[in-house]
Amino acid sequence: MTITRINPEQLHTPPGYHHVTLVESRRLLLLAGQSPIDRSGSLVGLDDVDAQVDQVASNALAALSAAGAGPEHVVRAVIYVVTDDQAVLASVWRRLMASAIAPALTSASTLLGVARLGFIGQLVELELTAALD
Repeated sequence: MTITRINPEQLHTPPGYHHVTLVESRRLLLLAGQSPIDRSGSLVGLDDVDAQVDQVASNALAALSAAGAGPEHVVRAVIYVVTDDQAVLASVWRRLMASAIAPALTSASTLLGVARLGFIGQLVELELTAALD
């Protein structure tokens, strides 16, 4: 498997991710959006975006691992945050980039502020696509 991450000269330099991720792989792994829900089914960090980011990162690592993958296999990430505040979006990005899931975000990544997510009180969700041999 080969993963090539590219930042074309004609585009701005992104803060940690790449504009283009080219993959030559035999298997594609698609993860459902990882929510800040713990193993018991409870929402973690009601009104605490940092706690929710930490749980989402932990859940994403567990989901990748279940398929024999790690963050380095991720070729696409979409981060959803319930906010229209640029400072909150930036804070979520920084916390994810400081977590164990950070290598997953170096590929093609999108950070979105949204109106609502699936669980009452949910503030963050992370959707990943990975490539495997």
